[in-house]
Amino acid sequence: MEIEGKIILDLGMQSGMSKAGREWKKKEWVLETFGQYPRKVKFHVFGDKADTMGIEVGNSYILSVDLESREFNDRWYTDVSCYAARPYVPGGAQQPPYPQQGYPQQQPYGQQPYAPQQPYATQAAPQAFGQQPAPQPFGSDAFPPAPMSGGYDTPDSTDDLPF
Repeated sequence: MEIEGKIILDLGMQSGMSKAGREWKKKEWVLETFGQYPRKVKFHVFGDKADTMGIEVGNSYILSVDLESREFNDRWYTDVSCYAARPYVPGGAQQPPYPQQGYPQQQPYGQQPYAPQQPYATQAAPQAFGQQPAPQPFGSDAFPPAPMSGGYDTPDSTDDLPF
């Protein structure tokens, strides 16, 4: 998932020792999203990337993040973990955080060109009794209309059923 916005706060580095005896560190920031209703999102970078990520307060970024929720003492907590960041360029082409190896380039949703694979067959409107059928759009390949019998389809039918 990607989030775009401006870094508004650096919450600093945290470090400690795990139960297994390994050292850990993480750095946290607050990002404010763009748009009519901006949201503030606290995220962290864990491990060695915390030193090398290069995120600075006041700059705008596109963050690639993972979301994870966990339960502790009947309460739920959500972590936003950032694994890549690239500068945000308004109105410009954005570079992906990883190389696109052989994957086709896709356009954003709603901007796909519409091109049906094969033409759609059109259905003629129901014909009133006595009118000529509409011409068929695909030439003589289509079946001709079925001939009307003297049964229930004719106007002189004495059948009084509504269907």
